[in-house]
Amino acid sequence: MTKRVVLIGHPVAHSLSGAMQQAAFDAAGIDAKYELWDRAPIALPEAIEEVRSDAFLGANVTIPHKERVVPLIDKLTEEAQATGAVNTLTREGRRLVGHNTDVPGFAAALDQLVGRQKMPRAAVVLGAGGGARAVVYGLIRAGFQRIIIFNRHLHRGESLVKFFARSAAHMDLKAMPWHDSIIESELAKTKVLINATSIGLTSDVSPVPAEVITGDLLVLDLIYNRTRLLRDAQAAGAATMDGETMLLHQGAAAFALWTGQNAPLQIMSEALAGARAQGVRSAEGEPAGDAAGDAAGSAGDAAGSAGDAASAGGDAGTPAGDPPIAVEA
Repeated sequence: MTKRVVLIGHPVAHSLSGAMQQAAFDAAGIDAKYELWDRAPIALPEAIEEVRSDAFLGANVTIPHKERVVPLIDKLTEEAQATGAVNTLTREGRRLVGHNTDVPGFAAALDQLVGRQKMPRAAVVLGAGGGARAVVYGLIRAGFQRIIIFNRHLHRGESLVKFFARSAAHMDLKAMPWHDSIIESELAKTKVLINATSIGLTSDVSPVPAEVITGDLLVLDLIYNRTRLLRDAQAAGAATMDGETMLLHQGAAAFALWTGQNAPLQIMSEALAGARAQGVRSAEGEPAGDAAGDAAGSAGDAAGSAGDAASAGGDAGTPAGDPPIAVEA
């Protein structure tokens, strides 16, 4: 019987993940179909219950559900627990395990962006949604000592800082008001700039003025396009990368979790390239900030991949200090 894997989000009209995962299943000879489920938040509990059945290998979860899904599942892996966000579900009988494969996806992207240079120790992160959570956690694990968060709504950036207070106790992690002069000042002290908002996903705008980008920066935009930010950074002489590497590697990690097989990376990469050439773009937005908030904040990141908008109602992750769900080592 053909097994099912579903992407649960709202909206999910088109998805690069669908093209990538279906190509991987087909190449590996796995009888599985990747489906897109557009489910509003009110319908999320029912969708999660359905995934518990034997008909499913598992699921992907995207905006606006990455944090909302946490209390609906039975167990969290270390990365999911640490970030308070889940983008992949696997089954253990009727029990569901929540994973965050954005974490290894981001790690792969960061390593590729840095290349043979020494890993930097300071970063500026734009956004405070689900994608930003994976980014901040990844930076902490990579040994960064200073991370500055900018979000259009300062309280959401402060909530993210509070969430990571325990794991970031040894370092300088803070949220600052979104103002061009403050961003410029912080960029002068850093080496890495990461856009985890959806600014630039649907329009040709950048989250920061071109003149604040210097040639010694490493710039990663989690959006899966050559955005205005990346073009401005490239013009300034900075090293740049879009979100495709992160998307590819988070998808490969999910494939391995569902199937127990190594992912066919080359085939998945080719499927991504083919889908992009045909004009498919990831309607789920993640990892790329919070779409609902972006609309509210017009030109900026207001509320939270791929490619990560977090929760339509804001960054609703599990607060620091809440009792954890069972954590898988």
